[in-house]
Amino acid sequence: MKDLKEVIRLVTLEKKDILLSILFGFLAGLSAVGLFASSGYLISKAALLPPLYALTVLIAFLKLFGFARALGRYAERYFSHRATFSILSHLRVTFYKRLEPTAPRLFQKYRSGDLLARIVGDVESLQNFFLRVYYPPVVLVIIFLGTIVFTSIFSLPVAVVLLLGLVVTGLVIPAWYSVKQRKSSRFVRESRGQLSTEATEFIYGFRDLKIHQQLSEKQEMLQQASHLYLQQQEKDSREMLASHSWNTFVTLMVSWVVLGLGAFLVSSGDLNGLFLAMLVMISLTVFENAAPMAVLPAHLEDSRRASARLFSLVDEEKTENGTKEMDASHAPSIRMENVSWRFPEEPRQALTDVSFSIPAGSKTAIVGASGSGKSTIFQLLLKFHAADAGVVKVGGEDIRTLDEESLWAHTNVMLQENHFFFGTIRDNLSMANEGATEEQQQAALASTGLSFSLDKQVLEKGENLSGGEKQRLAAARVFLKGKRLWLLDEPTSSVDTLTERSIYDRLFRQAQDDTVILISHRLNGLEKMDQIIVMEDGEIQESGSYEDLMSRRGLFYEMKQIEQTILA
Repeated sequence: MKDLKEVIRLVTLEKKDILLSILFGFLAGLSAVGLFASSGYLISKAALLPPLYALTVLIAFLKLFGFARALGRYAERYFSHRATFSILSHLRVTFYKRLEPTAPRLFQKYRSGDLLARIVGDVESLQNFFLRVYYPPVVLVIIFLGTIVFTSIFSLPVAVVLLLGLVVTGLVIPAWYSVKQRKSSRFVRESRGQLSTEATEFIYGFRDLKIHQQLSEKQEMLQQASHLYLQQQEKDSREMLASHSWNTFVTLMVSWVVLGLGAFLVSSGDLNGLFLAMLVMISLTVFENAAPMAVLPAHLEDSRRASARLFSLVDEEKTENGTKEMDASHAPSIRMENVSWRFPEEPRQALTDVSFSIPAGSKTAIVGASGSGKSTIFQLLLKFHAADAGVVKVGGEDIRTLDEESLWAHTNVMLQENHFFFGTIRDNLSMANEGATEEQQQAALASTGLSFSLDKQVLEKGENLSGGEKQRLAAARVFLKGKRLWLLDEPTSSVDTLTERSIYDRLFRQAQDDTVILISHRLNGLEKMDQIIVMEDGEIQESGSYEDLMSRRGLFYEMKQIEQTILA
């Protein structure tokens, strides 16, 4: 039950509805037993032709049990489903709160289709935990204990038979099929995740598959994943059906044993024949409450797997959550001391013993070849990852002590890939600064060379925008945010030289007193930088001002000469 620990904790938050649903479930189940027991006794009693008044009380009890059963069942359904919906709400909120700080790291470890299958499918699977796993055994045991105690008053051997039937249908069969279900349920979830992954890639890559004439091969892979998923579902359903069939078979056998044993006891004078029909009716009715136990193994394994897959996303990605708010009153300093880090399951270090200091309000460029570790530095500064070794400080504070939300809220960030939402230009600018006026938004667009109307429609993922337009729109967003720390990753890689100059002019003008860190492959415009850090293979090769690095004739000088040769 370790995998279900968090789910059980959330279930217990709804103590009131749980207790009420158990109470009314017990009332409904016991009323059903009482209804059929009194019916059996009434039939036997009526066969002896007693006076009508002797049957009146029994008929009144029948009506009472009928009303109690109906009302109890309605109340049990109402409170149990209300508890389920509340538990699901707690589950979604709790999972989201734990997922949000780790979200930037997840796409480096999990494929988007698998994430979708977990976040949607596994959460929905857990709605069965209370109704199909947690609740039925409790009600079953209470009803059976009450029924067995009542039955033992009339016949102890029949009570023992009912107890044995409870053990077989409520414990032995579910335990047997629970073991068998584990393997099939695991394959169902894995195949569903695979199908979701293949479907997501098929949709995202449809255009490229069509262009490269690989659509039929990808369709075949998708169909194979779908066929495998259906096969696993069918196998899982057969296991569930077999469990239900054996459960039903045992309950019928118990009723036959009660009938035969009761007849023997009547013939031997150990049981009043007037109660035989009542005991048989009790055995037929009480095992209705054991029916949910037939499907309990499937739902238990389903819930266990869903909980394990779901919370493994956030448990594996735990980081040290800081509590301090970032000081936004002034531009922060940045410092890295002997920082090393590598991607999970990657043999090569992304950063090795990196140390540098960026004074508050200074302008720093980080340059180097692709894969040299430039963007990794940004990911550590944004607390997307925690350094394997060394210390990262922002504003003099260890980044591990800073709250992620505060860090992100007070940083102007422009990454290599920026997402654009379906809506208008205004909508996509407002996400950076909801309080920005139309004049400010238009000015931000103009400074990046865009002359869009704020009401221009933006398609999903910015499909109707060119690469350069997306980059300029992203630059406009960071200009509107206007915080004191700027982290810009290749902000002008897709724009022309004139637009690049316009963007840099706006940047240096607006961020005159702010801390700016710029990643760039291009070396143009870096003359204004206070410091340039040159990276290669995850290590700092050299650093200094533009003039210092050019005079040293080192790696930066060679990169500059190559760039000038290419552009010449």
